[in-house]
Amino acid sequence: MYRDIISNELFTVLMVIGLAIIATAKLVAPQRFNDFFYVLVNSKYLKIYVKDQKFLDKFDALLFSNLVISVSVFCHLIYQYAHDSKIVSVNLLFKLVFGIGTFILIKVLIERLIASLFEMDKLMDQYLFQKITYKNYLGLLLLPINALLVFSIEPTLPVFYTIIALLLIVNISGVITSFKTHQNTIKGNLFYFILYLCALEIAPYVVLYKVLVS
Repeated sequence: MYRDIISNELFTVLMVIGLAIIATAKLVAPQRFNDFFYVLVNSKYLKIYVKDQKFLDKFDALLFSNLVISVSVFCHLIYQYAHDSKIVSVNLLFKLVFGIGTFILIKVLIERLIASLFEMDKLMDQYLFQKITYKNYLGLLLLPINALLVFSIEPTLPVFYTIIALLLIVNISGVITSFKTHQNTIKGNLFYFILYLCALEIAPYVVLYKVLVS
């Protein structure tokens, strides 16, 4: 009898790269990484490192790279489950990495451009730093989750729902933290805040969803 040989070598390579990136980030800034690791339970990281934020930050860039890789692997696993396939598509993974990375970068650049136009660079820098920090933390969480899905746990719909719910909770906690930090500014400019949410936080993801579905 012929047997289908399921190879997860590409997933393994990508996860090792993600692990190497995280190790490099810890090597580059060990104290900052330790503070970042506990960001969900302690706001020390957000208060300290927002002051030293740069447009091109090596630490954030490394964690962002892991985020893109981890999210791409997770999306591919969902795709495999939805299509009942065990084939790892190099082409699809490349498209996911490129698409997710480009989407996030363009969104951040647009937000920075709008901040410059309305002369609120400092406020936007603080907000983006908090938002990017929590997104990078999602990449940290997804690395072991992906490893479990590939090598241990059988991917099922309830499992995916549970993981997505966990990621949403982390992301929402980051949004709530940002809103609490800038609540006085938001109250005084509620209309512009709602406009921002619709135009730059909700609309891009709706468009992305429509593109993926079609």
